[in-house]
Amino acid sequence: MEWIVVLVVVVAVVGYAIVLYNSLVTNRQMVREGWSGIDVQLKRRTDLIPNLMETVKGYMAHERETLEAVVAARARATSASGAGPDQRAKAEGELSAALGRLLAVAEAYPDLKANTTFLEFQDALRTVEDEIQMARRYYNGAVRNLNVQVESFPSNLIANAFHFETAEYFELENEADRTVPNVKFT
Repeated sequence: MEWIVVLVVVVAVVGYAIVLYNSLVTNRQMVREGWSGIDVQLKRRTDLIPNLMETVKGYMAHERETLEAVVAARARATSASGAGPDQRAKAEGELSAALGRLLAVAEAYPDLKANTTFLEFQDALRTVEDEIQMARRYYNGAVRNLNVQVESFPSNLIANAFHFETAEYFELENEADRTVPNVKFT
């Protein structure tokens, strides 16, 4: 009779360990999915920039420094696409700041602000920025769930045994980069 009790306890512990393991795998996959979502939105933004730049160049020829800053920031953001959240956030923050400066300078060009193509790109950029914010929130929520499970007892025993690690949050370093660039043209 005692061996039945021991067997039931062992089966319960093994069953619970399997549930914890599967939960860790699910959370890790959600983090990967979240990162993929951020990557897709950031790629959409970098793909918009060349067309935006072509539209702006004709109007802002003497604003060469601002235009070059956007191009350089886009190049850094594109090259950081394989990097981790920390490095990617830094590169994307620089791109957001450069875009913000470009859009601020565009305010001085009434013909540009009335250009239909520019308005379409400005609207597309605003939409992409909103999508990036949603993707960041999803990713950071998935990271939080995984990290809590990896660090909490008893799931940390399973996490350590199977080499699950905490994930990095996608955070912007510069406080000014935390705000979406103001792209309102009226």
